Amino acid sequence: MNRKILALLLITLLIFTATACGKKDSSSTSGGKELGFKIGLVTGTVSQGEEEFRAGENAVEKYGKDVIKHVTYPDKFTQEQETTIAQITGLASDPEVKAIIVLQAVPGTAAAFDKIKEDRDDILFIAGVPHEDPETIVPRADIILETDNIKRGETIVRLAKDMGAKTFVHYSFPRHMSYELLAQRRDVMKKTANELGLEFVTLDAPDPTGDAGISGAQQFMIEDVPRQVDKYGKDTAFFNTNCSMQEPLIKSVIETGAIYPEQCCPSPYHALPGALGLQIPEEKAGDVDFILEEIGTKIGELDASGRVATWKVPANMAMVDAAIEYAVAYGKGDVEKFNKDKMVEILKTVTDDPNISVNELEDAPNFLMFVTESQIF
Repeated sequence: MNRKILALLLITLLIFTATACGKKDSSSTSGGKELGFKIGLVTGTVSQGEEEFRAGENAVEKYGKDVIKHVTYPDKFTQEQETTIAQITGLASDPEVKAIIVLQAVPGTAAAFDKIKEDRDDILFIAGVPHEDPETIVPRADIILETDNIKRGETIVRLAKDMGAKTFVHYSFPRHMSYELLAQRRDVMKKTANELGLEFVTLDAPDPTGDAGISGAQQFMIEDVPRQVDKYGKDTAFFNTNCSMQEPLIKSVIETGAIYPEQCCPSPYHALPGALGLQIPEEKAGDVDFILEEIGTKIGELDASGRVATWKVPANMAMVDAAIEYAVAYGKGDVEKFNKDKMVEILKTVTDDPNISVNELEDAPNFLMFVTESQIF
């Protein structure tokens, strides 16, 4: 009898220990349960928006996959808006999701927000790098984040001038030029170029979401840049409005000896390491100073010093990071759906730039645009 009782006690103890361990493991790996809420994040894929995709991975690593629900929209998002809408609205089906961040906020984002609001009024909506016009996205998102494209229309051309440019080439395509802020930036670029005595050239490139796809658009950049350098000379600065075409553009600019003042989404991570063939050790992947140093060294080896520049901070990654931190604060009840001062405070932290310039879009106080310092390598 004593042996039976002892055996029963041991079995009970084992069951209790296993259950307790199970509970401990669940809470330690499930950040969602620790915070009491979840955050939905929608980004592009590696091919259409690697920077924000990697930032999403970092957010998952920081808070756990049970807190950050990271999904992607399709590469051909223009033709597949229904898929984009489904990806965004699917996040809201989880009642624990208290914030949804979409970056880049491609077409379909506003419609998805509208659909979600039919059943949920508790969700915080943050849209980054909006592809839809301000009048469409501003009433539907609580906060919009973007680089200050209007101001960049001036700063990029002035930077190109300082780097020795005599001609400024602007590549884009009709879809992008239908976006109000991108069109306004082009107009400011042209105006600034005229003021500085630079020839301004507007050229059409293939839309990577079109029939030719990303590979066709990239091949065009490889072939066309040398043609333009032959026509206008090496003191020509090149700018393209699309992320997926930056890498071949950088390669062609360096090979021809031309000038590259800034990416569409300025960042030391965006296209530069790939274009330069840099192998970044995993332990250095998040070290911006290391990346900048490696880029500068490689550009010097390629005899392109003074001809390539970018921001010192990664713009789209900063937006994802800031949006996530704001969403965490909102989920904890520390902030309302829109608080400019809090978002500016977070932007200063994630960019490590206390002097960051943050402006509001006219008549849209929740549309926040920023610019930080450039670095010429």
